[in-house]
Amino acid sequence: MNVRRKALRTLLASLALSLALATLWSASAQDGQMQAKKSLYQRLGGYDAIAAVVDDFVGRLVTDKQFERFFVGHSTDSKKRIRQHIVDQFCAGAGGPCVYTGRSMKDSHVGLGITEGEWDASAKHLVATLDKFKVPEAEQKELLAFVTTLKADIVEKK
Repeated sequence: MNVRRKALRTLLASLALSLALATLWSASAQDGQMQAKKSLYQRLGGYDAIAAVVDDFVGRLVTDKQFERFFVGHSTDSKKRIRQHIVDQFCAGAGGPCVYTGRSMKDSHVGLGITEGEWDASAKHLVATLDKFKVPEAEQKELLAFVTTLKADIVEKK
């Protein structure tokens, strides 16, 4: 009888260990799935991270002689509003809680004569900013894919 009890205890202990390992594996798998389901907004680090990226990106554009003509005559307040629109647009485009309330890209850029070369130069500034903040390649590609959807409404001269 003692042997049967030991065998039963061993079996129960083995089942308990198996159940515990299965639970840990399931929790680990769910964590991996949750990580995969995170929005781009979350993977980028949320609002503050996006705002920091936009601040650096806009800073690069404003100080680049090639883009000087786009910012001449804008007050500091106007530049802040432009910056906030970009933050809101990136945030919303990345699946965050922000709402872009600015004009359409076509309305905002019509008549500026933005060229393909200027688009490419601004894209290089954005990539440099993303690299500076060590944004992983997958997230960079996803953000750049969103930004590229705006190109047709921004570039006037090909």
